[in-house]
Order: sequence, then C-alpha cells, then structure tokens
Amino acid sequence: MAHTVSFLVLLSLVSLGIGQSNPSVISVTNGSPWGNWGRVEWCPEGYVAKGFSIKAEEKQGRGDDTAVNGFRLHCVPRYNSSPERTITSTVGPWGGWTSTFWCPSSYLVSFSLRVEEPQGRRDDTAVNNIMFRCSDNRMLEGTGLPWGSYGPWSQSCQHGICGILTKVEGKQGDGDDTALNDIQCFCCSNVNGNN
Repeated sequence: MAHTVSFLVLLSLVSLGIGQSNPSVISVTNGSPWGNWGRVEWCPEGYVAKGFSIKAEEKQGRGDDTAVNGFRLHCVPRYNSSPERTITSTVGPWGGWTSTFWCPSSYLVSFSLRVEEPQGRRDDTAVNNIMFRCSDNRMLEGTGLPWGSYGPWSQSCQHGICGILTKVEGKQGDGDDTALNDIQCFCCSNVNGNN
C-alpha cells in the first residue's frame, strides 16, 4: 500500500511539471518504513550525477543512533568536470557530510542501500550506507555505519541519474530517531540532460 501511494505521489508531481516528462524512477526494495517523502530535486539541464556524498552521524554509544541522515548528488556537465552543482532532497538534522565519491570518467547509473531492519524495542537506524555503480562498472561505497546489510541493486539508468527523492523521518522527541529511510533516483531521459 505504501509503495502504491508513493508511486501515485510521484506521478502527481510529474503531472504538475516538476521538470521532466515521462521520467524513469529507480528504487530498491529494502527501504525502511518510517518518515515521509520529501521533494524531488534535479540536476541542471545538460548535467548528470557523477558523484555523491552522505550525511552521517557517528556511533552514539548509549545514545540514539540515526546513522545516515542525508544524501546528495554532485552533478556536472555530461562532457566536462565543472562547474559542479549539488542537489539533495530532505535531510535529517544529525551528523556531517562526507567527502564526495566520484566516478572519475563516467556517471552514476544504479545504487544499493545498506539498511538495518526494524529492531523492535531496540535502537533503529534505518539506512546505514549506500553504494553506487558507475557507467564504467566501477563501484563506489560511502562511509556510513556498519549495521544492517545491503539489499538488491536498483534498476540501471541508461543515460545516468539526474534527480533524487529521499524519505526522512523527522525528530521523534523522546522516541527513536531514524532519519533517512529510503531513496529514489530519477534517470536522465537522454544524453543531452534531464529533459
């Protein structure tokens, strides 16, 4: 039911003219259940995502761990290495940004999430790390946290990734915070950009 609702929300956003007609969305099946989908963000016209970084909170010991709080794409012109534009969707409030992981001579085409399954009464963290595959088959892994396991890879974007949407749980007060729970990426529709 939740996946159907999120797909319908995406279709509604596209019909409102958010930037791309008939987009192709790639996703994974192991995202966590908490939080709300944010806003779709796009690389500029003629750009493609060639790198990514994550916002992660370090292990908290006896405190409430949230692990990965955010994720951003680093977009550059398809046939150049600059200027760079960074895009992100909703981001949780904890942690700091890592350095950028780059496809040196290619672009991002698919991803896999490391997710900790719901822990019941114990501390939930949801997304702990992310891996991307570049168009030249190079694998890039973020520097997140070790809990959970990687699920299956998303579908692959033929012309690269040009957009991002994140699902983030807000602050829970005295409750268990998880921050980033799921990601969807949008494929570039052609080699000239994201339109």
